Amino acid sequence: MIQLNIITASTRPGRIGPTVSAWLHDLAQQQDAIQTTLVDLAEYNLPIFNEPKHPRLGQYENELTKRWSAQVASADAYVFVLPEYNHLPPPSLINAITYLSQEWAYKPAGLASYGGLSGGMRAAQALKPMLAALKVVPLVEAVTVPMVGNQVEDGKFKASPELDQAAVTMFKELSRWAHALKALR
Repeated sequence: MIQLNIITASTRPGRIGPTVSAWLHDLAQQQDAIQTTLVDLAEYNLPIFNEPKHPRLGQYENELTKRWSAQVASADAYVFVLPEYNHLPPPSLINAITYLSQEWAYKPAGLASYGGLSGGMRAAQALKPMLAALKVVPLVEAVTVPMVGNQVEDGKFKASPELDQAAVTMFKELSRWAHALKALR
Protein backbone atom coordinates (compact mmCIF):
# COMPACT_ATOMS: atom_id res chain seq x y z
CA MET A 1 0.00 0.00 0.00
CA ILE A 2 1.32 3.43 -0.88
CA GLN A 3 0.24 6.72 0.64
CA LEU A 4 -0.57 9.23 -2.10
CA ASN A 5 -1.01 12.94 -1.39
CA ILE A 6 -3.14 14.68 -4.00
CA ILE A 7 -2.13 18.33 -3.64
CA THR A 8 -4.45 21.07 -4.88
CA ALA A 9 -2.10 23.89 -5.88
CA SER A 10 -4.41 26.81 -6.63
CA THR A 11 -5.50 28.90 -3.66
CA ARG A 12 -7.48 31.64 -5.36
CA PRO A 13 -11.22 32.19 -4.77
CA GLY A 14 -13.39 30.55 -7.41
CA ARG A 15 -10.77 27.95 -8.30
CA ILE A 16 -11.53 24.71 -10.15
CA GLY A 17 -8.67 22.71 -8.65
CA PRO A 18 -10.65 21.09 -5.80
CA THR A 19 -13.10 19.57 -8.30
CA VAL A 20 -10.26 18.01 -10.31
CA SER A 21 -8.59 16.81 -7.09
CA ALA A 22 -11.85 15.23 -5.86
CA TRP A 23 -12.22 13.33 -9.16
CA LEU A 24 -8.63 12.07 -8.92
CA HIS A 25 -9.11 11.11 -5.28
CA ASP A 26 -12.22 9.06 -6.07
CA LEU A 27 -10.48 7.35 -8.97
CA ALA A 28 -7.31 6.63 -6.96
CA GLN A 29 -9.36 5.02 -4.19
CA GLN A 30 -10.54 2.45 -6.74
CA GLN A 31 -6.96 1.35 -7.47
CA ASP A 32 -5.27 -1.52 -5.68
CA ALA A 33 -2.84 -0.65 -2.91
CA ILE A 34 -3.23 3.14 -3.00
CA GLN A 35 -4.45 5.17 -0.05
CA THR A 36 -5.04 8.83 -0.81
CA THR A 37 -5.18 12.05 1.14
CA LEU A 38 -6.49 15.28 -0.31
CA VAL A 39 -4.15 18.14 0.56
CA ASP A 40 -5.36 21.66 -0.20
CA LEU A 41 -2.75 24.42 -0.12
CA ALA A 42 -5.52 26.93 0.58
CA GLU A 43 -6.07 25.23 3.95
CA TYR A 44 -2.40 25.67 4.85
CA ASN A 45 -2.30 29.33 3.79
CA LEU A 46 1.51 29.30 3.89
CA PRO A 47 3.00 32.81 3.97
CA ILE A 48 5.88 33.58 1.61
CA PHE A 49 8.70 31.33 2.80
CA ASN A 50 9.57 32.63 6.25
CA GLU A 51 11.66 30.01 8.03
CA PRO A 52 14.95 31.43 9.35
CA LYS A 53 16.98 28.29 8.54
CA HIS A 54 17.44 26.60 5.18
CA PRO A 55 14.89 23.83 4.53
CA ARG A 56 17.61 21.21 3.98
CA LEU A 57 18.33 21.36 7.73
CA GLY A 58 14.76 20.43 8.68
CA GLN A 59 14.96 22.73 11.72
CA TYR A 60 11.60 24.43 11.39
CA GLU A 61 10.50 27.05 13.89
CA ASN A 62 6.94 27.76 12.75
CA GLU A 63 4.14 25.39 13.72
CA LEU A 64 2.56 25.73 10.28
CA THR A 65 5.81 24.60 8.67
CA LYS A 66 6.03 21.64 11.04
CA ARG A 67 2.48 20.63 10.11
CA TRP A 68 3.23 21.03 6.38
CA SER A 69 6.44 19.00 6.79
CA ALA A 70 4.59 16.14 8.51
CA GLN A 71 1.95 16.05 5.76
CA VAL A 72 4.51 15.95 2.94
CA ALA A 73 6.74 13.43 4.75
CA SER A 74 3.76 11.09 5.29
CA ALA A 75 3.41 10.40 1.56
CA ASP A 76 5.15 7.88 -0.68
CA ALA A 77 4.03 9.72 -3.82
CA TYR A 78 2.29 12.89 -4.93
CA VAL A 79 -0.08 14.17 -7.56
CA PHE A 80 0.15 17.92 -8.04
CA VAL A 81 -3.13 19.33 -9.37
CA LEU A 82 -2.13 22.62 -10.93
CA PRO A 83 -3.46 25.33 -13.19
CA GLU A 84 -1.32 27.39 -15.49
CA TYR A 85 -0.78 31.05 -14.62
CA ASN A 86 1.30 32.98 -17.18
CA HIS A 87 2.79 29.70 -18.48
CA LEU A 88 3.94 28.78 -14.96
CA PRO A 89 2.70 26.86 -11.92
CA PRO A 90 0.83 28.95 -9.37
CA PRO A 91 3.05 30.84 -6.91
CA SER A 92 1.28 29.05 -4.04
CA LEU A 93 2.73 25.75 -5.24
CA ILE A 94 6.24 27.10 -5.80
CA ASN A 95 6.16 28.58 -2.29
CA ALA A 96 4.83 25.37 -0.69
CA ILE A 97 7.50 23.25 -2.37
CA THR A 98 10.22 25.73 -1.34
CA TYR A 99 9.34 25.35 2.35
CA LEU A 100 10.75 21.82 2.51
CA SER A 101 13.62 19.74 1.20
CA GLN A 102 14.26 16.22 2.51
CA GLU A 103 10.54 15.44 2.86
CA TRP A 104 10.17 15.40 -0.93
CA ALA A 105 13.22 13.29 -1.78
CA TYR A 106 13.06 9.97 -3.60
CA LYS A 107 9.34 10.03 -4.22
CA PRO A 108 7.49 10.07 -7.54
CA ALA A 109 5.12 12.81 -8.61
CA GLY A 110 2.32 12.79 -11.12
CA LEU A 111 1.17 16.05 -12.64
CA ALA A 112 -2.48 16.78 -13.31
CA SER A 113 -2.60 20.13 -15.06
CA TYR A 114 -5.57 22.07 -16.30
CA GLY A 115 -6.33 25.28 -18.09
CA GLY A 116 -7.42 26.55 -21.48
CA LEU A 117 -6.31 25.07 -24.78
CA SER A 118 -2.91 23.99 -23.46
CA GLY A 119 -4.41 22.18 -20.49
CA GLY A 120 -1.72 23.62 -18.25
CA MET A 121 1.05 21.66 -19.97
CA ARG A 122 3.50 24.58 -19.87
CA ALA A 123 3.06 24.91 -16.11
CA ALA A 124 3.61 21.17 -15.66
CA GLN A 125 6.78 21.27 -17.74
CA ALA A 126 8.05 24.32 -15.84
CA LEU A 127 7.56 22.51 -12.52
CA LYS A 128 9.63 19.45 -13.44
CA PRO A 129 13.13 20.98 -13.00
CA MET A 130 12.21 22.24 -9.53
CA LEU A 131 10.94 18.80 -8.53
CA ALA A 132 14.02 17.09 -9.96
CA ALA A 133 16.27 19.44 -7.95
CA LEU A 134 14.56 18.13 -4.79
CA LYS A 135 15.08 14.51 -5.90
CA VAL A 136 11.42 14.05 -6.77
CA VAL A 137 10.86 11.87 -9.84
CA PRO A 138 8.28 13.57 -12.07
CA LEU A 139 6.53 10.96 -14.18
CA VAL A 140 6.04 11.03 -17.91
CA GLU A 141 2.50 9.75 -17.42
CA ALA A 142 0.28 12.73 -16.65
CA VAL A 143 -3.22 14.10 -16.84
CA THR A 144 -3.80 17.17 -18.99
CA VAL A 145 -7.22 18.81 -18.93
CA PRO A 146 -7.82 21.41 -21.66
CA MET A 147 -10.80 23.75 -21.43
CA VAL A 148 -11.39 22.61 -17.87
CA GLY A 149 -14.28 25.01 -17.28
CA ASN A 150 -16.36 23.10 -19.82
CA GLN A 151 -15.99 19.92 -17.77
CA VAL A 152 -17.36 21.17 -14.47
CA GLU A 153 -21.09 20.69 -13.91
CA ASP A 154 -22.88 21.49 -10.67
CA GLY A 155 -19.56 21.83 -8.86
CA LYS A 156 -18.26 18.43 -9.98
CA PHE A 157 -15.61 17.57 -12.52
CA LYS A 158 -16.96 15.35 -15.31
CA ALA A 159 -14.05 13.43 -16.82
CA SER A 160 -14.07 11.81 -20.22
CA PRO A 161 -13.16 8.12 -20.48
CA GLU A 162 -9.81 9.22 -21.94
CA LEU A 163 -9.02 11.34 -18.89
CA ASP A 164 -10.05 8.49 -16.58
CA GLN A 165 -7.65 6.19 -18.45
CA ALA A 166 -4.82 8.74 -18.30
CA ALA A 167 -5.30 9.04 -14.53
CA VAL A 168 -5.38 5.27 -13.99
CA THR A 169 -2.18 4.89 -16.02
CA MET A 170 -0.54 7.62 -13.92
CA PHE A 171 -1.64 5.92 -10.68
CA LYS A 172 -0.17 2.59 -11.78
CA GLU A 173 3.16 4.25 -12.55
CA LEU A 174 3.11 6.17 -9.27
CA SER A 175 2.68 2.91 -7.42
CA ARG A 176 5.51 1.22 -9.32
CA TRP A 177 7.90 4.12 -8.78
CA ALA A 178 6.95 4.58 -5.12
CA HIS A 179 7.81 0.96 -4.41
CA ALA A 180 11.06 1.15 -6.39
CA LEU A 181 12.21 4.38 -4.72
CA LYS A 182 11.36 3.24 -1.17
CA ALA A 183 14.82 1.69 -0.80
CA LEU A 184 16.42 5.11 -1.33
CA ARG A 185 14.42 6.82 1.44
